[in-house]
Amino acid sequence: MNRKWLLLALLAAQPALADDMIQWWDLSATALYGDNYDLAPSERQTTVTIETAGGWKYGDWFAFQDFIFFNGNNGGKDSTTYGEISPRFSASKILGKPVGVGAITDVSLALTYEEGEGPVKSFLYGVGLDFKIPYFSYFQLNTYRRDAINSGNLSDGWQLTPVFRMDFPVGHSNIVLDGFIDWVFSADNTGYEENFHFNPQVKYDLGAAIFGAHKKDKLFVGIEYDYWKNKYGVKGIDQNTYSVIAKYHF
Repeated sequence: MNRKWLLLALLAAQPALADDMIQWWDLSATALYGDNYDLAPSERQTTVTIETAGGWKYGDWFAFQDFIFFNGNNGGKDSTTYGEISPRFSASKILGKPVGVGAITDVSLALTYEEGEGPVKSFLYGVGLDFKIPYFSYFQLNTYRRDAINSGNLSDGWQLTPVFRMDFPVGHSNIVLDGFIDWVFSADNTGYEENFHFNPQVKYDLGAAIFGAHKKDKLFVGIEYDYWKNKYGVKGIDQNTYSVIAKYHF
């Protein structure tokens, strides 16, 4: 087990290890299938994603691990992995009083570690803001400084990452619109282009519709849209695709 997976396991196990420190937590698995992916051994991909998120005494966390399978790749590389760990340390929680103004409800130290196969390891650090906006279940805006860790990674620069969720009640069920934007708006190195990655999901709470309220927020089905201008910082590579998804919360 590598260091990233060890940390994921520890995060998932936190409620059993320190109930007094954990305010809430979630663990989910998502299966995605789509095509028209650029800069990959195969245009068609199947991805299994494990995610964990939660809030604890001094902040919150989000982490995921992608297992990507290249469908129809003849004789070449057939799979890869990629993951991120993103803890934040909340000023409001640490100081024990609200820190914010207007629509801003909290200010955090935001950190992210990116890891995968190839020269993609990076450490990001910056400021996270939580907003209270009508119709949004949550809206966060993280501004990061990007520092590459391994050689060959040219992605040093500055990144803006909004994260959001909206809920729309439908009968006895719910439709969820959530996702993120990763916008590298300033790049330090020649050969790495500024890039914009928009990745929303629209999901229907199938578990609540079929099995009733006691299965709410458990089983979702829907689609994921993926638009990535200058994918991986490569000029002129603009990915525009979608995947069908199924997601289960344990």
